[in-house]
Amino acid sequence: PPYCVGETGFAGGPKRREIGHGKLAKRGLMAVMPNEEEFPYVIRVVSEITESNGSSSMASVCGSSLSMMDAGVPLKAPVAGIAMGLIKEGDGFAVLSDILGDEDHLGDMDFKVAGTSEGITALQMDIKIEGITEEIMQKALSQAKGGREYILGEMNKVLGAGREEMSDYAPKLLTLTVHPDKIREVIGKGGATIRALTEETN
Repeated sequence: PPYCVGETGFAGGPKRREIGHGKLAKRGLMAVMPNEEEFPYVIRVVSEITESNGSSSMASVCGSSLSMMDAGVPLKAPVAGIAMGLIKEGDGFAVLSDILGDEDHLGDMDFKVAGTSEGITALQMDIKIEGITEEIMQKALSQAKGGREYILGEMNKVLGAGREEMSDYAPKLLTLTVHPDKIREVIGKGGATIRALTEETN
């Protein structure tokens, strides 16, 4: 909503920026999601940013990772994200970690890095200068790794591992494989068994 960045306006549907941020956050998390056989549920994550003076998409990655772990989604590993900045003048440069809004606005680069302790799951770079050197890229990725590991450590203090079981209030799904010879018994005469199951459980 507009008030999260100190502006006024109507809180309507998501705009191009919000959609782009959502896609980046989703890409950062998809690498650790369980497969359908392991977790056959639809997963919907809503990240409502109510205050923003930094990277809301990377905050969404961290918050979404924690919320899914708390909900009992068996993620392969927790994911954190950090936004890196750059101030470059002549041959000198400084890489900034976890940039604020002003550093993003006045700096030369906004480089978002999401990943686990094992590696990177998503990258996005907005750049205002002609290009960057290999040295700057190495420095930014190295610094982002340190920042990511620090954030993962802080997340680990709150929730060290995903919940073993889902909430009692969450919908449950049980899959049974019926032998083809027994399907008639499951359906029942004229579908009576199926109808009874539907009435009792729905």
